[in-house]
Amino acid sequence: MRQYELTVIFPLEEDLYQAGREQLQSDLSSNEVEIEKTDETGDRDLAYEIKKRRRGRYVLYTIKTEPEKITVLDRVFKLNANLLKYLFVRVEQ
Repeated sequence: MRQYELTVIFPLEEDLYQAGREQLQSDLSSNEVEIEKTDETGDRDLAYEIKKRRRGRYVLYTIKTEPEKITVLDRVFKLNANLLKYLFVRVEQ
C-alpha cells in the first residue's frame, strides 16, 4: 500500500458540504482505502471560478491504498456533484 494526500474542495453550503463529505468517506471505505488523517483547512477563495463558485471549503486527507484504486476513485469522484475539485498526490517515504 502507498500513502497519498487527497485534497478536496467542497461547496460552502453546510448541507452540500456534509452530503459531499459523507459520500466521499463512503466511497473511500467501499474501495478499501484507509484514512489515516483528516485536516479541515477551512474556507478559502478559489483561484478561478469552479461551478459558478468563488469560495470553497478545503479538506486534506492522508490515505493509504493500492495504486490501482486511485483510477477507480477518480471515476467515482467525478460522479459526486458535491465535490468541486479533488487532487491525489503520492507521498514519498
